[in-house]
Amino acid sequence: GDHSQDWITLFNGKDLKDWDIKIAGYPLNDNFGNTFRVEDGLLKVSYDAYNDSLKGRYGHIFYKKKFSAYLLVAEYRFYGHQVADGAGWALMNNGLMLHCQSPQSMLQDQDYPISIECQLLGSDSVVKRPNANVCTPGTNIVMHGQLITEHCNNSSSKPCPGDQWTHVEALVLGDSIIKHIVGTDTVLEYEKPTIGGGVVHNYDPRVKIDGTPLKDGYIALQSESTPTEFRMVKLFDLSPYRDDPEKLNAIIQELQKRNQPPEVKE
Repeated sequence: GDHSQDWITLFNGKDLKDWDIKIAGYPLNDNFGNTFRVEDGLLKVSYDAYNDSLKGRYGHIFYKKKFSAYLLVAEYRFYGHQVADGAGWALMNNGLMLHCQSPQSMLQDQDYPISIECQLLGSDSVVKRPNANVCTPGTNIVMHGQLITEHCNNSSSKPCPGDQWTHVEALVLGDSIIKHIVGTDTVLEYEKPTIGGGVVHNYDPRVKIDGTPLKDGYIALQSESTPTEFRMVKLFDLSPYRDDPEKLNAIIQELQKRNQPPEVKE
């Protein structure tokens, strides 16, 4: 069937009017140094105003509405040079932040939203690592029946060249299953995301109620010190099909066929 009405273009290729920006140390929607911008139809994370000094100013750009069950599709690449004092692990590193707290509920100096991160990672001739690992700022997950409190867990993905367009998807079904997909390969699967754990700082304790199941939330992209370009950020809303598991599975299978990324062209 044609489900084109269920696709939502999160990044419209023109502007950021449907997005809220929160950079650590700055008030909501203070887009310091034009960090998040649209140029040439691309959503760019840029650091030309940082004087090569990140100073812990991690940022996130949030789509305006909450989602619970969806397939999120993004295509990204890294460009230029990492900010000089960026952390080693933040080289060629961005993220799809899933089930985020609202940007309005973050405190001014908070570093990350409480969320589940599908990492967007690049590799080159020196740096080799899997892509679409999971990290858990202020959250915990379950894998193979075990509660995972380790902050980051690797996927089975092959390294993806950081300077080339890469296609990553996250399939999120409320507080049940989450899958990370690179190209057409499911490279990681986990379930039962909850609020908990550490690796988020300067948050409002009223928001971090440990043990709360994460059934829904906002979607955000990061500024973590390496310039990044996104040419696609879109989402298929699966929530209308949650009550009909058979239909849901059929749609997911159809989506995964349709989303065979073409050979990603330059």
